[in-house]
Amino acid sequence: MHARVLDHLGTAICSGEVAAGSVLSIEDLVDRYQVSRSVIREVLRVLASMGLIETRRRVGIMIQPPAVWSVFDPQVIRWRLASDGRMAQLRSITELRTAIEPYAAWLAADRVDDDEASELVGLAAKMWAAGKAGDEARFLDLDIDFHRRVLAASGNEMFAKLQLIVAEVLAGRHHYHLMPHYPDEEALQLHNDVAQAIQRRDGERARKAMVGIMEQGFAEMKSLWERTAEPGGA
Repeated sequence: MHARVLDHLGTAICSGEVAAGSVLSIEDLVDRYQVSRSVIREVLRVLASMGLIETRRRVGIMIQPPAVWSVFDPQVIRWRLASDGRMAQLRSITELRTAIEPYAAWLAADRVDDDEASELVGLAAKMWAAGKAGDEARFLDLDIDFHRRVLAASGNEMFAKLQLIVAEVLAGRHHYHLMPHYPDEEALQLHNDVAQAIQRRDGERARKAMVGIMEQGFAEMKSLWERTAEPGGA
């Protein structure tokens, strides 16, 4: 019950269905969701930790504006991807990734060990095979693992922590049909280029190829989005 209420209320806030500045009460939420006060209090505790709400004495539970949300929280990202503002969230994260992942690839070329580099090249080859076969689920898993490994290989612990955000947006693209059934060959080649450049210790080539992945991915999302009848449709 806790997970159900948390997911429903979090999605409602992140979508704007429950607008910033709105005031809720525990009693109203108990009636709406037909759960105990203890369940509602726990849900509110989690939402408060994410910056989505603030409890004020003699006022109630106030919905907070997006400016104070914990926008790096994977759950908040998931709820925002479930809203009509999906494309804005994808754009925001892609801009973040474009700022970070190319530099992570550049660092990885200098810091990765030989075994990690070989594994990355092998992973790119597996992505190629899964993409050409149209195996979307396997390709998604490999894609998430590829970017996780590049971030980790950078040797920067803060970059490595972004892997949860990257996994969330890649899974969101898959879930909302913003990823083609057969990945574009350019995207497959760019992943291979990143891996090969890292293995060859060519940081600048790795950086440029990763920039290409970011640019190609967003253009792909935008194209698929514009073809749909409604936000996120397919």
